[in-house]
Amino acid sequence: MIKNIISGIVVGSCLAQADVFEPTVISLSQHEAAPEWLQDGKLGIYFHWGVYSVAAYGNEWYPRSIHFEGSGPNKFHREKYGELNEFGYHDLIPLFKAEHFDADEWAALFKASGACFAGPVAEHHDGFAMWDSAVTPWNAMDMGPKRDLVGEILTAVRKQDLKTITTFHHARNLQRLNRSWKKEHAKGIHKGFKGTFYPYHPELPTGSADPKLRMLYGNMPEGQWLEELWLPKLKEVIDAYHPDLIWFDSTLGKIPMNYRLEFAAYYLNAAEQWEGAQVGIIRKLAAFPDSFSIRDHEKSREPDILPDVWMTDDTLSTGSWSYTEDLQIKPLYKVVHALIDTVSKNGVVLLNISPKADGTIPQNQKDALLGLGAWLKQNGEAIYGTRPWINAAEGPAAAPEGGLKNAKKFLALEYSAKDIRYTASKDGKTVYAFALGIPGKDESIVLKTFLEKGIEVDRVELLNGDAVQWEMSDTGLEVHLITPATEDMAVILRISLN
Repeated sequence: MIKNIISGIVVGSCLAQADVFEPTVISLSQHEAAPEWLQDGKLGIYFHWGVYSVAAYGNEWYPRSIHFEGSGPNKFHREKYGELNEFGYHDLIPLFKAEHFDADEWAALFKASGACFAGPVAEHHDGFAMWDSAVTPWNAMDMGPKRDLVGEILTAVRKQDLKTITTFHHARNLQRLNRSWKKEHAKGIHKGFKGTFYPYHPELPTGSADPKLRMLYGNMPEGQWLEELWLPKLKEVIDAYHPDLIWFDSTLGKIPMNYRLEFAAYYLNAAEQWEGAQVGIIRKLAAFPDSFSIRDHEKSREPDILPDVWMTDDTLSTGSWSYTEDLQIKPLYKVVHALIDTVSKNGVVLLNISPKADGTIPQNQKDALLGLGAWLKQNGEAIYGTRPWINAAEGPAAAPEGGLKNAKKFLALEYSAKDIRYTASKDGKTVYAFALGIPGKDESIVLKTFLEKGIEVDRVELLNGDAVQWEMSDTGLEVHLITPATEDMAVILRISLN
């Protein structure tokens, strides 16, 4: 919504067909970055699913990794499919059939997980569009499944009364490194990101002069790629599917700022014409300013409360974002604890799942989502619609700083009943305290913030309504459970304030 008022007239819907936003930071900053529905909903589901799911090997970077001789994916690809100059990544597309994909079944699962929004990776780094595209021939309607996968899933998601998201990772698709194959390989560039995805090789499809292959492999002059692919793909999805959220992976900062701002203005102006729309732009690093976009942390979280709403994108698995034959799934308590920790610090969770190429979601992933939904059905009062309190966290298990580089530390975090997280109702009259573990028989839950801040308490009870004993001691608000906790992941207290 528009925040500025000019000459006493609210700028907004009264402008009819005129553009509200110009492609400048000042103009775009009139947009409220985080819609209230997102602040209330806390949880979304998305999925890495595409041509790379066919091999089910390594991870979603398979399309890149196969081009480095001697790597595991390279050996796997050559043994299973043949040499790259005879069977390149693009030759996997006919094998991506999605023959068992049922959009309504997926959307019902997302609803049952407790999510408030959901949607697909619309395009990953590999250059394959998962929608019915007129911009690129490399799309799911014209090839592979021959179905508009983005359209089907977003339609089904809306039937479940959920908001929608489309994510874009294609800023990395352009071959930005002007190096020969030998130089790149010799310097070990394939071991890092370096802002590009496909390595150039004159004898392989990534270096082909064929105009069609160059569109898939990002082997084009930057200006042409920006004008003909990067920006038109975004506009096409905006116009066709009206997503409530558009999320960008890292490397967006490599896109020239004028193109980024043109996208943002186009999206926000389009949304002004959609009835009741409250949309948001999510980005990593500093690709857009906080004034009109939401920052995202990959597989990591904030150490404390941020004044602005933020997001973490994390995956249900312990490794690859896309399906692999050896994919391991996190225990449910890890997912729940990460959600609680994120929400307490003014964050939102975007949780990834990993479907198979045939369009089925593995049972262990279904079970995890249903388990999360069951937990939220019982305890959602302390999550949905809440806001950060005066303090987010107490206890010894603190979140490490540093973002993605500390992803393994976040995964390894183990909490106990001494680790407390807080949320509060919008009116500030109720505080929810989460003990991220079960206290021992003779142990109490100690909430230090109440003593330190001089907070007066009227009533304390378990979220499920069971009675507890409580007192303000010289260590804090001490809460004793009268009956053993039935919840095995967290004890949640509802605290009414004077």
